[in-house]
Amino acid sequence: MVNRERVLAEFWELIRIDSPTKNERQIADILKERLKSMGLSVTEDNAGQKIGGNCGNVYAYFKGNLSKAPVVLFSAHMDTVGPCLGIQPVLTNGIITSAGPTILGADDKSGIVPILETIRVIQEQNIPHGDIQVIFSIAEEGGLNGSKNLDKTLLKADLGFVMDCVGGPGEIVLAAPGQDRLDVTIKGKSAHAGFAPEEGISAIVVAAKAIANMPTGRIDEETTANIGTIQGGRATNIVADEVRIACEARSRNLKKLERQTALMCEGFKRCAQEMGAVAEIEVNRLYEPFSLNIESQVVDIVSQAARSAGFNVVTGVTGGGSDANNFNLYGVPCAVLGTGMQKPHTTDECIEEEDLYRTTELLIEIVKLVAAKEKTSK
Repeated sequence: MVNRERVLAEFWELIRIDSPTKNERQIADILKERLKSMGLSVTEDNAGQKIGGNCGNVYAYFKGNLSKAPVVLFSAHMDTVGPCLGIQPVLTNGIITSAGPTILGADDKSGIVPILETIRVIQEQNIPHGDIQVIFSIAEEGGLNGSKNLDKTLLKADLGFVMDCVGGPGEIVLAAPGQDRLDVTIKGKSAHAGFAPEEGISAIVVAAKAIANMPTGRIDEETTANIGTIQGGRATNIVADEVRIACEARSRNLKKLERQTALMCEGFKRCAQEMGAVAEIEVNRLYEPFSLNIESQVVDIVSQAARSAGFNVVTGVTGGGSDANNFNLYGVPCAVLGTGMQKPHTTDECIEEEDLYRTTELLIEIVKLVAAKEKTSK
């Protein structure tokens, strides 16, 4: 059913295309032409202009031959994390890795390729299907900024599947956290560190004391917090008058997220006040959490599809966000599905060749099951 040679060749091709975040123009143009050649209507929004990128999200619509079936969304992101320039994939004993000091890019091109192949198989084998919407997003890495800025008037789906998770076909993410980013600036007072240190207020020391007394790491089973970067100071003989800290809080529970963010803000402000400094804090909600009921239609469909294709069903939660966070926020129930990618965001990233074919088989089964359903009013 799946054309294995075609799938592997396309994966090889797309992996080699440089597509760092906000620089997805080349792969977007290739995907747009490919989707048009398959007979889909294709458009692009202006999300890239809003975030300083060089292209927008790509939308494609595949008209079905079953008018009563729900419209299903398949989505994957086009951008890759660094180091991602000049990727050269290599296949060894059924495992695809990068031949050089780069990531592989299976995150998320292992989602893109099965979506394309699924549409081809449907066409070639005349499989009955409802309408299918495809969205290839930009700038997913670093804050889901592509889907955050997508043109919601172009979102037509009733339910969806985001192909962007570690684990093989049959892996289903039911819940993911929301994330707050905190950008903190501590302003102290400079002084000569040798002549008159007592006249200064070290912003670095203020930050250090605040962080030392702040809950970070694993807070509970739903909540995490992290201090990401610290920048400040000019020389060893100057009491540092300013330091900048970038940090984050995540939780699958919105109230816990708000509480953790508030605790971190209060910690910086309290310590700064006690030491005569000032803490300026900007909080940015990068994305909201989502949670799906295991008995929901979208989860039931993919579970049935996985079993029909002979895969084990594994449901769970994750500590990372994906475009599904935003699609769920926009009213389209979306599950995140495993594509077989392993160790993403590292130079050890890899994927089993077979998982590219298995993922395609799963999507084909999803299309068949959705075709048997009827739309319900939103």
